[in-house]
Amino acid sequence: MLSATFVNLAIIAVTCVVSFAGFSNPRLIDRLILWPPAITRGREYWRLASCGLIHADGQHLLFNMITLYFFGGLIEQFYAAKVGEIGYLLFYVGGLVVSSLPSWQRHRDDAGYRSLGASGAVSAALFAFILLRPWATIYVFVVPVPAVVYAVLYLAYTVYMDRQRADRINHSAHLWGALYGIVVTALIEPRVLGAFLRQLLQPSISM
Repeated sequence: MLSATFVNLAIIAVTCVVSFAGFSNPRLIDRLILWPPAITRGREYWRLASCGLIHADGQHLLFNMITLYFFGGLIEQFYAAKVGEIGYLLFYVGGLVVSSLPSWQRHRDDAGYRSLGASGAVSAALFAFILLRPWATIYVFVVPVPAVVYAVLYLAYTVYMDRQRADRINHSAHLWGALYGIVVTALIEPRVLGAFLRQLLQPSISM
């Protein structure tokens, strides 16, 4: 049997290797990036997931992979127990695809639009974690915040910024990834919803 966090660590390792390769290889980026016309016209559907293997720069990669490292392990254990050892990998790849679909649909024929990064799948893992441990402490720029409070603020900010379209960040992927993580986890084990509500009524801040 694989170790409890093997798949999560493998995802991080592969993503780092491909992302670092992409920093100096524009052709690799062009082949993997989410470019809607290539999907709409060329049926290159792998781009819905392969975009999660590349990142804009080291800071983008570091933020996503550190988040995945701290929160993905618990979710891997959860899915391994419910679905099997491949469960977390399927969950993660599904998060990439689902979080990319709205961007593809919105920009189906926009040759100038491109998106990259694992943020959608990372958001899925993060919000699945919040569903399981709503009062766990999340550090936002070294400031401790209860996970459930962070979730509310994060979703509100993401919806606002997605409507504003004032920067080049794919906020839509963050939002759909977060919703995917919550919904799929609840479908896999419906009892987590009741447990989540009970925990909300019994606040207990954990580090």
